[in-house]
This record gives sequence, C-alpha cells and structure tokens, in this order.
Amino acid sequence: MPEIVKGTAGWIKLRAGPRFAGKTIGFVPTMGALHAGHMSLLRRARSENELAVASIFVNPTQFNDKRDLERYPRTLAEDIEKLEKEKTDFLLLPGARELYPDGYRYRLNETVESGALCGARRPGHFEGVLTVVMKLLNLVRADRAYFGEKDYQQYRLIREMTEAFFIGTKIIPCPTLREPDGLAMSSRNLLLGPEERKLAPALHKALRSSARPAEVKKRLAALGFKPEYVQERWGRRFAAARLGKVRLIDNVKI
Repeated sequence: MPEIVKGTAGWIKLRAGPRFAGKTIGFVPTMGALHAGHMSLLRRARSENELAVASIFVNPTQFNDKRDLERYPRTLAEDIEKLEKEKTDFLLLPGARELYPDGYRYRLNETVESGALCGARRPGHFEGVLTVVMKLLNLVRADRAYFGEKDYQQYRLIREMTEAFFIGTKIIPCPTLREPDGLAMSSRNLLLGPEERKLAPALHKALRSSARPAEVKKRLAALGFKPEYVQERWGRRFAAARLGKVRLIDNVKI
C-alpha cells in the first residue's frame, strides 16, 4: 500500500527528510476516480524514477459549475487499491484549506492560450488548474510529472507555466488511453448512463473523419450530442460536447 500522507504540513516534513535524498521522483497529480489511463501514467512514473508519488485532490477552483463539482466521482478506497497494485510509493491527500490558506486570493493567470477551446466555455477553469498544479509541483518537487494528452490544452499550459516560472520539474506528455470502442478514458465516463455510454465513442469517430470541423460539429449534433466546439490548432483537432449531464472532450492528431 502506498504511504498515505494527509495534509501539506506532514508532507513538507517528510519530503525534507532522508527518504527522498538523492532519489529521482515521478509525480502524477489526479482528482481521483482513477482508471487505466491514470495507471499508465503511474507505470511510466515508476519505470523512469526511483520513487512514484500520486496525489488526489478534487480541486474546487477549476470548476466553474458547482453542480459539476458536486457530481464529480469520488472513489478513494478503490483508488488506494489501484495505487497499491501499481506499487506507488506515496499518496498525497491535501485538503482545500491547506492548499488555499489565503482563500484563493493568490492565483495564476495565463493571458493567451487559456482563453481558447475549453477556456472559452469555462471561465476561470485554467486559472484554477494552473494555480493548483503549481502548488502541487512546489510541494512534491518531482523530477518529472506526467500528464495525459486527452487534456492536451491543459498539458501545454502546464508545460509552458513550468518553463515561464523556472520550475525544475519536467512535464511529460503521455498518449491518451482509450476503451476498446475508442472512447477516451476519463473519470467522468462513470457518470454516463447506459445509452449515453453507447453513443459516447461517436465523438472520437467523428474527430477522426476527413470532414471539416463545421461538418463534424453538425454530425455530432445530429447524433444527440450538444457540441461546444470542434477546432484545429497545434497540429490537432479538438472537440468538446455534452452528452446528457456529462461534458466530454477529446483530440486527435491531424
């Protein structure tokens, strides 16, 4: 079982001790509800470093919809079992009051790319993401941190943030893991109803088609999705669409 550290004070004391001295550290920050995609990140962290650290924290500052925060799946007992199978060394469980002792008065804001794609529809989302990730990177002080390419915009922003602020952790992108039917693995998939789950893989299929973005958006709407955007940038095609109460995102290389 991973050694579980609750709160930031205990972690800071542990991190400064001899158990981390001279050892390389791989870090996977998560919001829990772990799936095979998370496990692939942890396996890579374990294979490339001497110690593997995971964190679980459902970050309230990145939710622009409080209902989405309340619905977000929380499966801590199952998550710990999965981390044990992957031989994760440490699990950091910080609390909101400890991570935001200032009440979120101090926050990190990116002024260009965070306003596109998901940022255009979720005001404050990337502000919350970048702020909490910077805090976690400063706490863990890992050599490498691993992020999935399903959230490609997030990965880019985090990588560029670490470069801009001279944070020593190297940000490693990892390929999107998919279900056998093509659906990108996501904790939010647990919230899909049976019929929604059957339809969800059509998002990936539509993205891979040769149709132009506007046509892809029309196809998704005809299938029963509520598409927010289908856009191309950074050599990729991105989409976000709602299916019932669940917001799905995906991207593919062009």
